[in-house]
Formats: sequence, structure tokens, C-alpha cells
Amino acid sequence: MTKTITLALITVTLMLFSCNNSKDKTIETTNNEIFPIGDKITNGYFSGDAFLRLLQKKDKNNDFALGNVTFDPGARTNWHTHPRGQVLIVTEGKGWYQEKGKPAQVIKKGDVINIPEEVEHWHGASVDSKMVHIAITNYQGEENVTWLQPVTDEEYQQVNSL
Repeated sequence: MTKTITLALITVTLMLFSCNNSKDKTIETTNNEIFPIGDKITNGYFSGDAFLRLLQKKDKNNDFALGNVTFDPGARTNWHTHPRGQVLIVTEGKGWYQEKGKPAQVIKKGDVINIPEEVEHWHGASVDSKMVHIAITNYQGEENVTWLQPVTDEEYQQVNSL
């Protein structure tokens, strides 16, 4: 009887240890991200490596798209505008948001950036940290963004030296 109880306790202990180890590995591999990283963005409107996980397409009930965007350190968008604005919710890391003609702002986990319609801006990760945000981008008809010129390396280095 004692042998059976001892074996049962050893089995339960091993099972708990195994569960705890697999839980730790899951945390390490997901990097505490809310959503999977998504697909690499290859449209030519980003510098560096950025990834998009589309969460919600525009449809008959929603006049917006919702996406989780991951920027590797140094990655950023081109300058661009949105005909009906955009909201960014930073969920991880540190980055930058800048409107044309204004100083850049540091953005970090927990920040919400409300971008008015037709405001020329860019956003991306800092040079030493990745940055993840959820983007809620409104549509006007079938258009939700107008892409402009890249943020130059000089512009980006200037921001990162602040």
C-alpha cells in the first residue's frame, strides 16, 4: 500500500513538473505577445522587419480594419495619412510616433494614440526595442491609407538620439 501511494505521488509530481515546464516554454516562445506575430509585411511601405496579424477585415458591420503589427527594433512605417483617422494601442515594447512638422513622441505599452484624418505621420519601433501595436484603421469608401515617402535614416537617427 505504501509503495502504491509513493508511486502515485511520484507520478503526480512528475506530471506537475512537466506541466510547469511546458507552460514556461510557451511563455518563452510567445514572448508574452497577445497574438501570433503574423506575416512579414513586404509591401514596400516599411523600413526594417515588420509583421501583420490581421484581426478583423472591413465588412458590412465594421467600417475599419483591425490588425496587430509587430515592429522589430529599427523598423518603421513610411510617412502616411488616413482619410478617416487611425487609433494605435501599444501592447508591447517602445517606439516612436511623429506627425509632420512636430517633435517625435515616445510610445510604450499601454499608450493609445488617436491619429486624426489626413495627418501626415509615421510610427515604428525604437532602435533598441521591438514595438507591438494594435492598429484600428478607418475606411473612407475602399481607402484606408495613403502611403508617402520613407522616413529617411537621417530622420530616424535624429529621433532616436533624443
